[in-house]
Amino acid sequence: MPSVLIIGAGLAGSLLSIYLARRGFDVNVFEARGDMRRESMSAGRSINLALSDRGIAALREVGMDEYMLAEAVPMTGRMIHSPDGQTRLLPYSGRSGEYINSVSRAGLNIALMNEAEKYPNVQIVFNERCVDFDTKRGEAAFASGRTMRAGTVIATDGAGSAVRKAMMNGGVERFEFSQSWLDHGYKELHIPPGDSGSFLLEKNALHIWPRRRFMMIALPNFDGSFTCTLFLAHKSDSAEEPAFDQLTSEDAVREFFEREFADAVPLMPTLVEDFFANPTGNLGTIKCFPWSIGGRSLLIGDSAHAIVPFYGQGMNCSFEDVRVFDQLVEEHGDDWETVFDAYGTLRKGNTDAIADMAVENFYEMRDAVADPVFVRKRELETTLEQTYADYFSKYSMVTFREDLPYSVAKEKGNAQDALLMEICSKTEDVSSLDLADVRERLSQI
Repeated sequence: MPSVLIIGAGLAGSLLSIYLARRGFDVNVFEARGDMRRESMSAGRSINLALSDRGIAALREVGMDEYMLAEAVPMTGRMIHSPDGQTRLLPYSGRSGEYINSVSRAGLNIALMNEAEKYPNVQIVFNERCVDFDTKRGEAAFASGRTMRAGTVIATDGAGSAVRKAMMNGGVERFEFSQSWLDHGYKELHIPPGDSGSFLLEKNALHIWPRRRFMMIALPNFDGSFTCTLFLAHKSDSAEEPAFDQLTSEDAVREFFEREFADAVPLMPTLVEDFFANPTGNLGTIKCFPWSIGGRSLLIGDSAHAIVPFYGQGMNCSFEDVRVFDQLVEEHGDDWETVFDAYGTLRKGNTDAIADMAVENFYEMRDAVADPVFVRKRELETTLEQTYADYFSKYSMVTFREDLPYSVAKEKGNAQDALLMEICSKTEDVSSLDLADVRERLSQI
């Protein structure tokens, strides 16, 4: 069979190698980093991710869904922590059995690499960073001086993709590229497990401390710990507005957390040490097109469409990329130009849609979840989902409907949200609403 060169052995690249190996292709995967099975992950890099139905569907195709879910922690909703320490659970769905799963990034990546290497036609090469790509010859160049060609090259090397940069720098005419940054950055922190691996917060929830201009979240890990992430502006416009550039001393960090997240501070014994040891990350969106050059190369996952993490869909979207790509290979075989063109046509509008929704959801998580009208809207949505099997909120369409394109979920979901927010702004008691009438109005969207 023809050979395929994959640049990047992260989540998408490792999963893609399994799909291609199952179809009989000879697959070489070149990874810039060392083998994470033998090295520890760097501090501050997200150690857990939210796995939902789109990602599970892709894992199911290669028989790995049950294996990964066995060590996942189900999260049934958002646990909102108010400044006074009160909590409220906002369910993700009104239907039973619909929840997202907190999974270990490293654990999932390791499991995918182990599965890929069970195939004799897969080879993963570590410590080989791709630094350039000859778009005319289809040849990848590595920092070691090595060059590599194959039947085709598929770049799954993330937001900083060297293959994409080569396409931008004259490799492709009229290459469209945009990169936008949020004013906010992020800092990863930690809540350790309690005695005997117990959870010190509600185990089956994604915890959010929304504070209008900033927020902190916490996701459960299988060992009883929580990975916390502070999302905060890089720079402050005033002395009264918190930002990373103001938190430069231990006293400033302690005072800020004790004022804003008082209920979490006693659970974070290494708060100050973690804050200064872990890097402050950036949050950005990348869009580009076209994703391919003839049949010589293709961008998949973050190399084509990096998104911010606020819908929990980055990994799920990339896994869906792989599943859709495989369906096209089944149809067209190794006619790569046809496969790549069809893939771009199918995926571009959908990846743009989830990128936009992820930014929108940042403001929802940070601001709206503390808004009484929004809380009433979520209560009404939950009741609608419990009552009508065919009603799905925008969140449910994105998260629990792998059969529904992101673009459809965005268009229909935004229209539903606008109507429900209008309804809930006019009443403080959603239980008094005529559900049948609300459902009829929604059905006309």
